[in-house]
Amino acid sequence: MAYGPTLAALADPTRRAVFERLRDGPASVGDLARALPVSRPAVSQHLKALKQAGLVTARAEGTHRVYAIDPQGIGELRRWLDRFWGDASNRSGGKSNGSEPPRGRKQP
Repeated sequence: MAYGPTLAALADPTRRAVFERLRDGPASVGDLARALPVSRPAVSQHLKALKQAGLVTARAEGTHRVYAIDPQGIGELRRWLDRFWGDASNRSGGKSNGSEPPRGRKQP
């Protein structure tokens, strides 16, 4: 997976909020729209972009589509990001164990 489309998809604050809502578990468009200050059509468009970026999956459940975070998409993004922690650890003389961000950087 190319990380560019994934990062671009998460750059939009509303799309990121939709994605973060899915952290609590699978949800339909209606469930997500009720929890956010955007319309159902807008949520659908954000989910479409997240799906195209490989970050969510969709399955039919009756007349609804239920969306969930795609662990494979997250895993690929995580592996890409983890390379930076390893590189930072190597440059700092091995002071980092690779499981945390380099010092002097705040975690989001």
